[in-house]
Amino acid sequence: MIFAGIVKTSLIDYPGKIATVLFAPGCNFNCFYCHNRALIEDFNELVNQDELDDYLLRRQGLVDAVVVSGGEPTLYNDLISFFEKIKSLGYLTKLDSNGSNPNAIRRLIDAGVVDYFAIDYKAPIARLKEFCGDNTDPEQVLKTIHLLIERGCDFEVRTTVIPQLSLEDLITMAKELPVVPRYVLNPYRKPKRYLPEDEERINVPPYSENQIALFAENIKLYQTNLVLPF
Repeated sequence: MIFAGIVKTSLIDYPGKIATVLFAPGCNFNCFYCHNRALIEDFNELVNQDELDDYLLRRQGLVDAVVVSGGEPTLYNDLISFFEKIKSLGYLTKLDSNGSNPNAIRRLIDAGVVDYFAIDYKAPIARLKEFCGDNTDPEQVLKTIHLLIERGCDFEVRTTVIPQLSLEDLITMAKELPVVPRYVLNPYRKPKRYLPEDEERINVPPYSENQIALFAENIKLYQTNLVLPF
């Protein structure tokens, strides 16, 4: 397993826990507002594996969890073995995923190596390709979410409220989803890096926290476990 970035201490990436976040390079989506674009384009420096192993050994008892994010970690065949190693050190484990690979998620569930999942639900079914590229299949994302419910997993679904999503879009998304145990609406922040052809979309002013809170009151009619991170 290779990583192109690390956040050594985070209080926001695993609910209620202190976490270290590792970023796997490469992604099968191409979201125009991606905050980790370097991970899918021209990443040059990888996290030194020996230094990572040493860090994780030294932080036992001080950090609660290790989060594997990306990019899209399910593209890696050695994800299970990496999580096995992390759990052997006594850490809780969390996976951040775009949900595009339900078969990989099923294997992780069967192996019992992930304590918490976070799945991004980025757009209504009819608009996913518009925002995240042609190599997307919203039905696979929904299949992943249904699988996590069926298997009784601890997980959340996250939506970044980009300004191109209307309240009607957000309500449609809430209806498309089954009722999930935790649904998080995250504010949009302009990424530092983006494709030149996306500049106009990137520069659309974001919704305020107050606007998102008003949206949430409508969305809670369909997703009763909605959470705002502010």
